[in-house]
Amino acid sequence: MTNRSATAAPPAPWLRDFISLAAIWGASFLFMHISVLEFGALPTAALRVAVGAAFLGPLLLYKGQAGALKAAWKRVFLVGLLNSGIPFALLCFALMSITTGLSSILNASVPLFGALVAWLWLRDQPDKFRLLGLVLGFGGVAMLAGDQASFKPNASGIAPIWAVLACLGACVCYAISASFTKRYLGDVPPLVLATGSQMGACLGLALPAIWWWPAQVPSAKAWLAVLAVGVVCSAVAYLLFFRVIAAKGPAHALTVTYVVPVFAVFYGVVFLKETVNAWMLLSALVIICGTALSTGLLQPARWRWLARSV
Repeated sequence: MTNRSATAAPPAPWLRDFISLAAIWGASFLFMHISVLEFGALPTAALRVAVGAAFLGPLLLYKGQAGALKAAWKRVFLVGLLNSGIPFALLCFALMSITTGLSSILNASVPLFGALVAWLWLRDQPDKFRLLGLVLGFGGVAMLAGDQASFKPNASGIAPIWAVLACLGACVCYAISASFTKRYLGDVPPLVLATGSQMGACLGLALPAIWWWPAQVPSAKAWLAVLAVGVVCSAVAYLLFFRVIAAKGPAHALTVTYVVPVFAVFYGVVFLKETVNAWMLLSALVIICGTALSTGLLQPARWRWLARSV
């Protein structure tokens, strides 16, 4: 008898990267929440990318890929603003007034926006099932946003609706950067993309961060959170992200946001004592189902066996 454990194929490298990326980006909401309370939104976002750039820069030089960055720096820096600088600032702003769980669930709609941008920009025409997915997914976003549609400021002084809109703005930025990367940076190595994007975001956020730097010196806890989100959730995570893009394409890479809320909600409940209600879970299910349809992850052909068995 053949030993199954001995003959089982090891998981594909991209799948290990994918799961690690989901766990890491799930933790990013926790670390940003901790740091933003003392640093503020823009300084937290700027420090995150600055730490990431400082960590990746020497590695880029060691690998001898500085020339590749020099050749494509304008495009790579632009992706940095779209894929790191602007969305990090928006997410940090959102986390000042809403929970890490809610923000991560909203962030799960990134592939939904990605499918819409690819349709409008890259002319990736969706079929009727993908169109249904777009409608369903945006319906789930509306459900979740509608539940938070209050213009009354909470304890942070920020109305929840602005935080929700900030999360959705970050999703749009991620979607645009994914299509831009696919169209204009397909030949650029992952390390160059990861390093250059952090550098570009750092340059874009430097002056606003200095202007809004906190008057009171942040605690050691806040500094450790910034270091963690910079090194692990930016530098290491973007290496994994661009490796997944190189291996499986942007559509598969963006689906990591399906899994990120699982980790983010878990971390929020365990470490921040956050609560998750039934409406949030229902909205998350609708968003994920719609996004899976709109990106082609769920295809009717895969359901035929189920239809025959009913």
